Amino acid sequence: MPKTAMHPHEALIRRYFDACNAADYDALMSCFTPDAIHYFPPGLTDIPWRSADTISKKWLWCVENLGSQWTIEKVLVSHDSNEAVIEWTHWKRKARTAQRGDEWYVFDAATGLITEIRAYYAAPAVRDTAELPLVRDTHMGELVEFDYAGRGYHLNWNPQ
Repeated sequence: MPKTAMHPHEALIRRYFDACNAADYDALMSCFTPDAIHYFPPGLTDIPWRSADTISKKWLWCVENLGSQWTIEKVLVSHDSNEAVIEWTHWKRKARTAQRGDEWYVFDAATGLITEIRAYYAAPAVRDTAELPLVRDTHMGELVEFDYAGRGYHLNWNPQ
């Protein structure tokens, strides 16, 4: 069966995650409208992040200071709106923690760029006591008895 082309919204989300992982400010900026906003659940300081510049600089800080890397687990793109939702894992390698969650994306109709992200965490981040990758029995904010490995989820930060 031939592979279908990736939807432009999914392609942009993947480009955004690549830019986050590479800590590439210019590439991050190219993913957003100038007035983009990134919402988070309670717990972080200085939220929400307002503007493409702020969002980009905050992710650069996370990579530099936390050793952050992200993997995309699933992507769903709406068939009738400029929206998508993804499931991700955020690997904070320096702190030896990981967290799973979802993000809802809204895209600008004229440019196709990201104008809004709403993050939702599956559960609090958990700390590992062994060497990376994280020990599987810590459940890093995972659903109880969900077969992450069997469903093809990333079990460590490096997708290779």
